[in-house]
Amino acid sequence: MTMPTDPFLMRYRGYLSNLLKWEDLDTLWQTLRAQSDRDWYIYAVGEAPPQHPSTAGQLATFISEIDKLLHQEHDEEYCGIVYVDDRTSPSLVKVFDPNHLGSSCGPGFGEVLPGWVLSTMAPVDLQATVPPPKNRRHWWQKLFN
Repeated sequence: MTMPTDPFLMRYRGYLSNLLKWEDLDTLWQTLRAQSDRDWYIYAVGEAPPQHPSTAGQLATFISEIDKLLHQEHDEEYCGIVYVDDRTSPSLVKVFDPNHLGSSCGPGFGEVLPGWVLSTMAPVDLQATVPPPKNRRHWWQKLFN
């Protein structure tokens, strides 16, 4: 895989810390609420990337609703599906959809995209950056050769 040059993609594909404990997620939400004066883009992957940052009210609503969704649909004793670039001064948060976690087992399944991304940088269309699975490329190449 080639290294991305887009600043958002560089941050997106950089080191992220997993929030394994639900308490860690609570702390992240408190940190984001305290930084609501910063420009935060709320990106639902699969939709068009937002062109403008959210309002403080939109950020508060998203945090409240995504927290409810994660607790209801990720019925585990641990969180483990939220990642952040910096726990004390976050600028990028990946939230994986509990119903679309994909598989980490076996080769060739491709990148699993998060359900939502919070970012202080304008995001790019993540679906456009993910190559098709290799098994589909092979199928495509055989189709006309």
